[in-house]
Amino acid sequence: MTDRLDDTMRFHQTALNARAYRQQVIASNIANADTPNFKARDVDFRAALAGALGGKTGDVTMKTTSARHIAGAVSGTFDASLKYRNEEQGAVDGNTVNMDVERAAFAENSVQYQASVTFINGLLTSMQRAVQGQ
Repeated sequence: MTDRLDDTMRFHQTALNARAYRQQVIASNIANADTPNFKARDVDFRAALAGALGGKTGDVTMKTTSARHIAGAVSGTFDASLKYRNEEQGAVDGNTVNMDVERAAFAENSVQYQASVTFINGLLTSMQRAVQGQ
């Protein structure tokens, strides 16, 4: 019984981590909307979640642009390989961020994150009621 509960909670924790990471990437795209030659990126949520559930773990390495930067790696529990978004309308400065697409993706990801949190809350409430015998 506890194994099934652990597996269910681990699944939802992994999904929430992937959603939070995608939210950070989309926010980075929005923040760099006016940066010349910035290429919009996104996380393939399905592939990241499937990789995490399949036991793949990836390291996200930090990019250094100077010899004085500290090298490091952030360990992830899912395949956090970023993909570039397809350019819908090119900009003169080489920036590929489309604010309408980014806002829509940000809002959709937020709603899905909140839905996952609500589902987890309902699951825990049900478990609490079962333990209390209500």
